[in-house]
Amino acid sequence: MADPTNLINFEAVTATVPGDGSRVLLDRVSLGVAAGDRIGVVGLNGGGKTTMLEVLTGAREPDSGRVSRLRGLRVALVSQHNELPAGAAVRDVVLAPLGVTDRSAEHEWAGLPQVRTVLAGLGITDLERQVDGLSGGERRRVALAAALVGESDVVVLDEPTNHLDVEGIAWLARHLAMRRCAVVVVTHDRWFLDAVCTRTWEVADGTVESYLGGYADWVYARAERVRQADAAEERRRNLARKELAWLRRGPPARTSKPRFRIEAAEALIDGEPDPRNTPELMAFASARLGKLVLELEDATLKVPDRLLLDRVTWRLGPGDRIGLVGVNGSGKSTLLRALDGTRALDGGRLVTGKTVRLAHLSQELVDLPGSLRVLEAVEQIARFVTVGRHELSASSMLERLGFPTARQWTPVAELSGGERRRLQLTRLLMSEPNVLLLDEPTNDLDIDTLQRLEDLLDGWPGTLVVVSHDRYLIERACDTVVALFGDGRITHLPGGIEEYLARRAAAVSASSAPAGQPTGPPAVQPASSGSASSSAERRDAQKEARRLERRMDTLTVREGELHAALAEAATDPTRLLTLDAELRSVVSERAQVEEQWLAAAELAEG
Repeated sequence: MADPTNLINFEAVTATVPGDGSRVLLDRVSLGVAAGDRIGVVGLNGGGKTTMLEVLTGAREPDSGRVSRLRGLRVALVSQHNELPAGAAVRDVVLAPLGVTDRSAEHEWAGLPQVRTVLAGLGITDLERQVDGLSGGERRRVALAAALVGESDVVVLDEPTNHLDVEGIAWLARHLAMRRCAVVVVTHDRWFLDAVCTRTWEVADGTVESYLGGYADWVYARAERVRQADAAEERRRNLARKELAWLRRGPPARTSKPRFRIEAAEALIDGEPDPRNTPELMAFASARLGKLVLELEDATLKVPDRLLLDRVTWRLGPGDRIGLVGVNGSGKSTLLRALDGTRALDGGRLVTGKTVRLAHLSQELVDLPGSLRVLEAVEQIARFVTVGRHELSASSMLERLGFPTARQWTPVAELSGGERRRLQLTRLLMSEPNVLLLDEPTNDLDIDTLQRLEDLLDGWPGTLVVVSHDRYLIERACDTVVALFGDGRITHLPGGIEEYLARRAAAVSASSAPAGQPTGPPAVQPASSGSASSSAERRDAQKEARRLERRMDTLTVREGELHAALAEAATDPTRLLTLDAELRSVVSERAQVEEQWLAAAELAEG
């Protein structure tokens, strides 16, 4: 029965794919949205998340069941395909929810703090610009602003973090967490789910399961569900073993009925399912990388309106795992193109190791013939690939990256955006590269696919550079974070994403712009020739920093081993004293090495 205190109620709601009534997306789903709820919606691409939002907001009617909404309910929706009125200015779209239509009545909205806050947080400064000339990311920010400036009871957002940079995502998370209205958001951004949501809905197989908490709580709940399923499966196997034992104690010549029972029981054991949602590390064999992988020497990189790199020397070594961050337009994608050689440097040179086999996942989807089948598109690259110690066929690799056998014969033209992205990644991996450049790899991917990608990257034996607004992916897959701040350098950030956000906040506060006004990449300041380190000194410092990093890793591992040994030697006083002395020495050395590393890293940055 519906809860009368809810803002929106679903009662036995069923919805199918339009034009295909046989494919059920929601099957007699009952749920509710209460005042103050902040709900994150997760599930596979094509599993019904967007359909559920459409039914929730009244954008489409369910095939059966009942949806009830509080009378006078104010709902703001930002879908993945918001259509902005042609010929309108940004001002017209953003201020429409406030009922401001007279351009001369600026005083009606300029004094509203929520308007100033939203415009600043989303980086919208030119209200007179025509929406027709906006990029996809700019259109998304305008649609978000229109949804957030007004007073709503429920804000419904479908993939709101797409096209936002790390700062924009952090601002949106803070803003939604402070609002008093209910929020329902579909997103693949795990950090965002944890920062915003107090409840998680998982849409799968026509059902909607509800869990308390954000992404981390959902993962724990799913793990517990798997544990319970495994326990039930173990009981089932025990019964099967008993059945087999009983059958085999009888005479060998039995009637067809007992033989059938034997075959069924043996099939039951043989068909034991693989553990669900269990990460499987995949290490792709690659050609051995020498000491040199990629190196920029005194590199200068320009775009029409500014300087991206100013005589920068940057070296990528074997096994480096680097996350590259910066505001939108700071030049991250341009830098990746410079590393793969498709964008010529404006000065300096790019040195590439002799054994490097590089693959670059760009933001642009590869244009494949629409009639080509998924499996055929992969086999164009290779029919087999080495994964760890095993050789896999193209079909097996597709299965591991989320394409079941039946889906492999789908024409490319019928794939969703997320599936095309996965296909592009699979094709790259089939070439067995040893250097991967990934530009926004999480775009259009659902959480399960992201977990498969991270699974792969966990065991990746080569060199990796990732550009992503998904801080969860950066923190999970990368060991080092560097940033483009617009000062012509590549800045190493020992503190990772948190340090990046702190530096950006300090830069904005220190700027001469009015309080709260967003700024683009800071202007390049001319370097003082007297204080700048020479290229040779920076290279030496970079090498020393890497050596010290390896030593810190060794000492950290040894410290963990000593802690374990101390626990095992609890009843041996003599061994305890020896281990304790070594532990103190290791901790002391690591502290000294860390200080040396900080000094070397500062010098390496010039």
